[in-house]
Amino acid sequence: MMSYSAEMLETVKYLIGSIGPSGYGSKSTAEQVTECCPDLSSVTAIITGATSGIGAETARVLAKRGARLILPARSLKAAEDAKARIVSEFPDTEIFLMALDLSSLSSVRSFVAEFESLHLPLNLLINNAGKFSHGHAISDDGIEMTFATNYLGHFLLTKLLLKKMMETARATGVQGRIVNVSSSIHGWFAGDVIRDLGMITRNKCGYDATRAYALSKLANVLHTKELAQRLKEMEANVTVNCVHPGIVRTRLTRDREGFITDLVFFLASKLLKRIPQAAATSCYVATHPRLLNVSGKYFADCNEASTSKLGSNSFEAGRLWSASELMVSRYSEAVFD
Repeated sequence: MMSYSAEMLETVKYLIGSIGPSGYGSKSTAEQVTECCPDLSSVTAIITGATSGIGAETARVLAKRGARLILPARSLKAAEDAKARIVSEFPDTEIFLMALDLSSLSSVRSFVAEFESLHLPLNLLINNAGKFSHGHAISDDGIEMTFATNYLGHFLLTKLLLKKMMETARATGVQGRIVNVSSSIHGWFAGDVIRDLGMITRNKCGYDATRAYALSKLANVLHTKELAQRLKEMEANVTVNCVHPGIVRTRLTRDREGFITDLVFFLASKLLKRIPQAAATSCYVATHPRLLNVSGKYFADCNEASTSKLGSNSFEAGRLWSASELMVSRYSEAVFD
């Protein structure tokens, strides 16, 4: 745990946009951090949650650098609008739109089957989509909705796409990259990950939306740690890293619009990032040559950072992986029993 003075120093560095070892900082934008990346015209990228906010800016910047984009979305109308915005700026961009509801494991499987039918390569997977459920809700698969969307859907998506990523890396010699978008809020969760997920899923009374969100973001961190170890053991030419984009006002917060929300964001405006800055770390980790062979790390403001103590626990990472395998194999009840 950082001391108070260390935390203050980090806050000051963040506010002034102090540049870290990477040459970038909190004020760097997605366009700036990709200026020196190789031409991405031979790269195919899947970006979840790309219809708005950080995901939309990530998609726009990768399109600017030449990448072919796969944009999954619950709303194909929203995806069509996102595509139109990108194509209006970069007319030559090749973009495929596909239906995907990350809270539904059957939807994840259908998406992967549709993607595989296109016989495209896959170089980048950016697991960006996020949800903050203010009320208690359960997915069709019996899992608390925030966890199902932010983590479990991405866990299965990554699992099913990994073979294609490994094949692409072998065929092209270009290292594949997976980026998991988490949050510093993962450090707010302390407890037993599996037991607490069961309690959050089953207990409608006393539902704590922030705790559920923090748990899902911790799961993203633990997923990154365990997957990196497994990729290393398989000698796969694919890396996985995790990012904290920073605090930014996106659609994640907008279903609580009102005077209080507006006042809080106004008072905190000096701490908020603009969306081009918030997308910078994802784009940096996805594209920068400096990140070759770097895997299992956590990044904030385009520099390597530390996770919470629980987020660095290898045992908990392996335990969550085993539970996740059960959950996606339709035996979720066994996880909580």
